[in-house]
Amino acid sequence: MEGLILPAPGILTIAFCFALVAGLILAVDPAKIVAAFANVPPGHILAGLLIVQLQVILSAVRWRFTAQRLGHDMPLGLAVREYYLGSFLNQILPGGMAGDAVRAYRATEEGEGGWKRPAAAVVLERLSGQIAFFALTGIGLVVWPFVARDHLPKEFASLVWICLSLALVVAGLAVGFGKARLPARLRGLKPDLMAAFWQDRAFAVQTSLSVTIVASYVATFFIAASAVGTPLPAIAAVTVIPLCLLTMLIPVSVGGWGTREAAAASLWPLLGFTSAQGFSASVLYGLFSVIGVAPVGIALVLKGLWARKHKGR
Repeated sequence: MEGLILPAPGILTIAFCFALVAGLILAVDPAKIVAAFANVPPGHILAGLLIVQLQVILSAVRWRFTAQRLGHDMPLGLAVREYYLGSFLNQILPGGMAGDAVRAYRATEEGEGGWKRPAAAVVLERLSGQIAFFALTGIGLVVWPFVARDHLPKEFASLVWICLSLALVVAGLAVGFGKARLPARLRGLKPDLMAAFWQDRAFAVQTSLSVTIVASYVATFFIAASAVGTPLPAIAAVTVIPLCLLTMLIPVSVGGWGTREAAAASLWPLLGFTSAQGFSASVLYGLFSVIGVAPVGIALVLKGLWARKHKGR
């Protein structure tokens, strides 16, 4: 558990998150936020926390499968345990990747053969999830202007097509020039990519797991929104929710706090709700994510610190 003492940039990131959340609370009206949390049903809380457990277990299964495809075997129980720890650290440390680094390091400690296989397994496992997530977001951006035109600004459809066109141009340039200029080290990843994502029906396993995991994220947000009094329409599953979750990838926050709430406060009015309701739904989603992994995560952190303290005695 070394390296948990935060450097100055990490402290600044935490301060930024607190400031952003505090500013949003004042901007969207604290009284409305309190009202949104006044009658959160216990059943919704239980459902949200249970889905988080499903997320962790399925993600651990995906990680174990990816590692096995790269020749690094690990017991399922170990994968689940380490994924709880990694998820917890990602939630409380700046950048959103510290937990993944710890996961790769501890997997190396548990196994043999150096750090390259465990590190590659973590990177490719995360890549599998990001591909599914970006695919969902892209689908939503395409269909949104056609199914919710009455709720969107007139310029929204044009903006969507401009963004998609730019994305296609960038992708085309990457494909066109990538092979010639791709460093040999990156070209060496091709066997790992083929093994993890394509050979022996790996594509079917990765797709089914990643789609289910992404769906669980969306379902958790639906539950959080319903709990604070904003039952979202089905179109939200491929529009406002993925866009809110997308902001969590911006490496200027802690567990997505602040950026996710800002996105929700901005996007919820497009579906006829208030910014305060969007903010509240996002906060509850964040609480589900943290509390869902905290008991196991805290226990593992304390166990690691205790073992390090008594090592060699």
